[in-house]
Amino acid sequence: MIPLSELNSLPAADFVRRLAGIFEHSPWVAERVAGARPFASRERLLEALRGAVDAATAAEQLALIRAHPRLGLRGRARATLTPASAREQTGAGLELCGPEEALRLDELNEAYAAKFGMPFVVAVRGHSPESIIAACERRLQHEAEVERRTALVEIGLIAGHRLFDLVPQRGD
Repeated sequence: MIPLSELNSLPAADFVRRLAGIFEHSPWVAERVAGARPFASRERLLEALRGAVDAATAAEQLALIRAHPRLGLRGRARATLTPASAREQTGAGLELCGPEEALRLDELNEAYAAKFGMPFVVAVRGHSPESIIAACERRLQHEAEVERRTALVEIGLIAGHRLFDLVPQRGD
């Protein structure tokens, strides 16, 4: 963990490095807000980070979505996950899926990628394999633009969880 006051006082490159895991493989998000410091609260920092994503080009947003891993990776493929993604997927029970659930999730991941050209992204905290499967089934019914916006909202939720894990509230 790093106190917000310390994060605010870091050189820009160190600020970006410390926030590198907040948005999956996308340090450009932190780079775009580094000059706006100091932030009065971690909520304001999160708001700025999400604002940078909102202000990004459609191509940058799509690249951000595509930087996210496939849900439910098994075996050696799990080694490709970032530590944060691995913790989140483990917490949601995805590595413990039975064969039928794993197969269904694989099928849905394939269908989703084929339809939208990007991975299915959901903030998995508080989810179970069953609720993730249900969410993917539901979201496969979306139009492409609705789903792109939905994926960005989910990425914002993931970023919030990760940031709040990294930066304690005042007095913590």
